[in-house]
Amino acid sequence: MQMELDKVHMKVAVLLKQVPDLAEELEVDESGKALDTEYIKFRLNEYDEHALEEAVCLKEAGQATEIVAFALDGEEVDKALFSAMAKGADKAVKLTGPEVEGSRQAAALFAETLGMDYDLIMTGVQSVDDRDGMMGPMLSSMLKVPCVSVVTRVEGKESSVTVHKEYFGGLMAAFDVQLPAVLGIQAARQTPRYAPVSKVRQIQQSAIIEEKSASGVSGSATSKVTTMAPPTKTGGAKILGSVDELMELLKKKGVA
Repeated sequence: MQMELDKVHMKVAVLLKQVPDLAEELEVDESGKALDTEYIKFRLNEYDEHALEEAVCLKEAGQATEIVAFALDGEEVDKALFSAMAKGADKAVKLTGPEVEGSRQAAALFAETLGMDYDLIMTGVQSVDDRDGMMGPMLSSMLKVPCVSVVTRVEGKESSVTVHKEYFGGLMAAFDVQLPAVLGIQAARQTPRYAPVSKVRQIQQSAIIEEKSASGVSGSATSKVTTMAPPTKTGGAKILGSVDELMELLKKKGVA
């Protein structure tokens, strides 16, 4: 009975994104505005993996009652959602709608779908393909709820969460945040768990992915990619053997 009384009834949404595997060789397509995705592999954004892990840890600690994984429709997204359920998510939802151009439009799609139905919304602090780190802040602005990013641990309460946040130089701080709220997770309290292939297959046979359509009109793209190209190779670097060589080089460059 005491364990039931101590349990926190908190509903958590975790936002997931599939990104190109950076171990692959990336090439620009014929349009010159996007990556050629024909042959590259996709994987779950590593920061979103940490967001999911932290949510599952909350549930295992009795500080959350339900975890729902959300993702926009795209390359290999079903695989990511089934894997999320294999790791501990209770449900999975795939959002369909207009082609997404940028974080703002993606945030609008999520905001329209999530509304105020969740106590806590957790997303990776950034994604490895754009690194703008704006999904959490934009989503919180659209939903008009608090947001904390660069989070490394979450502790749930009945109407709030204690959030551990990392600053530059390794400085840590703890905040009490009223729910509902949005959190950008940088690192979970432990290494994200691995879901065996056998368990993922079992989930595929026993669970379903719910599909929801959203328009995301309020988040129409404000900017577009006009060109994309790999970095230009330059002359490289030169190793200097002494301070005298450095001073001589600086004199030749006219800076000393």
